[in-house]
Amino acid sequence: MAIRTILHYPDKRLRIPGERVTDFGPELQTLVDDMAETMYAAPGVGLAATQIGVALRVFIIDVATGDDEPSDLRVFVNPEILERNGEVVWEEGCLSFPGVHEEIDRAERVKVRAQDRNGQVFELEADGLLAVAVQHENDHLEGKLMVDHLGMLKKRMVHRQMMKRAADAAE
Repeated sequence: MAIRTILHYPDKRLRIPGERVTDFGPELQTLVDDMAETMYAAPGVGLAATQIGVALRVFIIDVATGDDEPSDLRVFVNPEILERNGEVVWEEGCLSFPGVHEEIDRAERVKVRAQDRNGQVFELEADGLLAVAVQHENDHLEGKLMVDHLGMLKKRMVHRQMMKRAADAAE
């Protein structure tokens, strides 16, 4: 396993939609393991393959938030959100937007169909943080980012903040 570099906005690779996974062999298994190690090291609750520059429809989520909670790593390959119900406003962060937290409107509950890391199809109904994380990570697979859910003023503010961060890091 290896920790991979997480792409930061405004990296254009974050806008590339993920391609459908057809091979569930060793390369995918290594990718999933590396994504988990990368996400936990960051630390975060979700990570899409597109965030590490791999344009595949794969994301992982672990919403176990406390040190006393066991890990609950979930792998979603080729996910499709089948249903969205209700509305919730959630303060979201993103590993591709370090230090940025914004309130985002999301569906309160979702039903998703995906494959696990071995290609087995499953369906999951989720609410709360898990539902928000599924929507957030699925957006990444479409090339859609957190800022795309913001109004123009907030979007500009986040853009400036991230550009300043990139400039500071380059010095």
